[in-house]
Amino acid sequence: MIRVTIPHHLRTMAGTGSEVRVEVQGPVTQRAVLDALEAAYPMLRGTIRDHGTGLRRPYLRFFACKEDLSHESPDEPLPQAVAEGREPYHIIGAIAGG
Repeated sequence: MIRVTIPHHLRTMAGTGSEVRVEVQGPVTQRAVLDALEAAYPMLRGTIRDHGTGLRRPYLRFFACKEDLSHESPDEPLPQAVAEGREPYHIIGAIAGG
């Protein structure tokens, strides 16, 4: 099971706590984790990735094992600690202002 932490506004929408667990079949990549998350919580479709392009939405960042993966290929394998469930995959709402 993959552990995923999601920001407050998305956990409110999904009706979850701060961390959820999803089952990923095959290689554990960002795409696979997000596909599993959206399958388990369909109300999140389009909130993390754009419906048309599949790209990360602005103001969201992806982290794992203290590394920013936001600009990495969605098909690169995630760190082994995430794949084994020892560390979570973090979806974090970015803060902007001026």
